[in-house]
Amino acid sequence: MDGADIDRLKTIEVLVPCYNEESVLPLLFERLDSLAVAVGEQGKPYRLAFLFVDDGSKDGTRDLIRGYAVGRDDVKYVFLSRNFGKETAMLAGIDIVDADALVIIDADLQDPPELIPEMADLWLSGYEDVYARRRSRKGESWLKKVTSHLYYSLLQKVTNIDIQRDTGDFRLLDRKCVEALKRLRETDRNSKALFSWIGFKKIEFIYDRDARAAGKTKWNYIQLVKLALDGITSFTVAPLRVMTLIGGVISLCAVVYALVVFVRTLVWGIDVPGYASLLIIVLVLGGIQLIGLGIIGEYLGRVFVQTKNRPNYFVEEEKL
Repeated sequence: MDGADIDRLKTIEVLVPCYNEESVLPLLFERLDSLAVAVGEQGKPYRLAFLFVDDGSKDGTRDLIRGYAVGRDDVKYVFLSRNFGKETAMLAGIDIVDADALVIIDADLQDPPELIPEMADLWLSGYEDVYARRRSRKGESWLKKVTSHLYYSLLQKVTNIDIQRDTGDFRLLDRKCVEALKRLRETDRNSKALFSWIGFKKIEFIYDRDARAAGKTKWNYIQLVKLALDGITSFTVAPLRVMTLIGGVISLCAVVYALVVFVRTLVWGIDVPGYASLLIIVLVLGGIQLIGLGIIGEYLGRVFVQTKNRPNYFVEEEKL
């Protein structure tokens, strides 16, 4: 294939967020190179390019990426100034991408890169968001699977957008979707929900997720809970409405109870209320009030952070 033919090919950029992935990167490089060769040999109407975004790794991840990118026009990288989190790392990559389509894939090889051509075929047929849905998830605990399913079920019910269940960040996005995502500058991001919110023509791609090829996951349940809260508070005010409803019901019950006490006092005289029941009522109401203040605080805190208008990230080094 000569230079003119290459120039006429579409470009699919593969975005790989990284954080302390030195143990798996050599295997990832090998499989990406094999995939690029296979795409060329099959005469596909597109070529692959690779973009690595390092999110402040402390190991040898950056050195491996630098070495992989030497002398290659199809490999780019961006090193962030510190660890901003995977959501921000993906945003940094999205901001830089200038291709016909973008594929987001984790470095741990749980999402097989060999599936990208099948996703690209769906994109070439007219779909603008080819999202990969997990049929099975190797290497993950039953607790993580159950809580993930429950969370996305809840998010689906309390929002007015169609949230794709059992999906991650592994997907192919048309340039239209990429340009739309560039315009969304939330500080507390939940990309999985943002992918749904922007709309466009979507199609499901079912696959079996592999176990992690090497290394350890960087996610823990505290981070997952934070991500879940970001998703809920970014796309719905349902928690505030629920607390309003609870407050209304409690107020109504209090009025009814006050009337009962008033009538009973008129008929039977004054009695001494029980200490235990009074203590229980005070504790329950106090707990509900604290929960309500906490929910308000979550929303107010996000407003406080967003109004600072700070950049989402800073770049320390790049090769574009």
